[in-house]
Amino acid sequence: MLKILGISCFYHDSAASIVVDGKIIAATQEERFTRDKHTSDFPVESIKYCLEESVFTIDELDAIVFYDKPLLKFERLLETYYAFSLKGIVSFLKSIPVWLNEKMFLKKLIYDGLKKVEPYDKKKVKLLFPEHHLSHAASTFFTSPFQESSILTIDGVGDWCTASIGYGKGNSIKLEKELNFPHSVGLLYSAFTYYLGFTVNSGEYKLMGLVPYGNIDSDQTKEYIQKIKTHLVDIKEDGSIWLDQSYFNYSTGLRMAKDSKWEELFGFPRREDENDLQQHHCNLAIAIQNVTEEIVIKMAIEAKRITGSNNLCMAGGVALNCVANGKLIKENIFKNVYITPASGDAGGALGASLIGYYIYFEQNRIVDGLNDSLEGSYLNPSYSDKEIELMTKKLKLFFISMMILVQLHQ
Repeated sequence: MLKILGISCFYHDSAASIVVDGKIIAATQEERFTRDKHTSDFPVESIKYCLEESVFTIDELDAIVFYDKPLLKFERLLETYYAFSLKGIVSFLKSIPVWLNEKMFLKKLIYDGLKKVEPYDKKKVKLLFPEHHLSHAASTFFTSPFQESSILTIDGVGDWCTASIGYGKGNSIKLEKELNFPHSVGLLYSAFTYYLGFTVNSGEYKLMGLVPYGNIDSDQTKEYIQKIKTHLVDIKEDGSIWLDQSYFNYSTGLRMAKDSKWEELFGFPRREDENDLQQHHCNLAIAIQNVTEEIVIKMAIEAKRITGSNNLCMAGGVALNCVANGKLIKENIFKNVYITPASGDAGGALGASLIGYYIYFEQNRIVDGLNDSLEGSYLNPSYSDKEIELMTKKLKLFFISMMILVQLHQ
């Protein structure tokens, strides 16, 4: 019996997952327990829950898998700061000491975090570190109902990779093609999230929600699309992109975009948080959504060309853009499309645990072609009516039971 714990943390959306003999026993985000949204903390409570659900201890685990390779990420930071020289000195002075003091010693951080979960024998712990986008790919393909499939992962940035095209078959995944930092669909979308006054890494859904209020047929929107594709992003036929870094500040700065250049380009200043939304904000939102959809569809066409598969699995933060997903499905590039609901970094914990089971330990994978292995995504803690009632009474909250609502409805 193989017991694999997956962990994602130290960036955002910390989470844990446990797989026992290929079955996903539990998977949850740390914020569910601590109420600290998008927390990057080591997922102590999530791991406790996973171990309780599986009825195993840390010493009984066969492997603990972290969702990315920290040294590759550190390499990216060093090379990026070197490439931009003195332009990134402020950001360099802020971030590099953190990496040197903490994240370069990630194994120690993990060992220390596990001590907060329960006592354990360090000699029995096997730590594995797959690449970030492999964790994303595993989170979607290994939970899909497909025996073989194209795999498309798109996010901000992981180690070096920002998007990948892969192919999964049985218990194996091969990443065939990658787009690398600083050119990133996710970071492009996040830059517009920032410019339109929302919080990066959490407000992208607000930007997506703003899209329907834009007018795709207006001259202003068409002008915005033309300016985005002329000045900010060069879209290649295979879906790869090139971002003009003179307009962006995420590589070495402390902000996503260069406000003054964007104001000159689009004709209005960056919206401050909580300021009123105007029609030009809505039109810019629908413009970047339109550009994002074009890129995603081109990437999917390239994935089809490379793999020849009739199936597609998607993951990564951009795969949470349900509007783009709907447009992609309507294109009928693939016969079947599966998108894991845990597409973001929290899902990396699930992908990591599945990598340990299928790739590291080379276990066989059995699928029926119809059902995914997430079982409706009911993998978090559940609570009885009695527990909920006791909690509401303890906190002196007003509540009405579903049973009473049903009776009233009848």
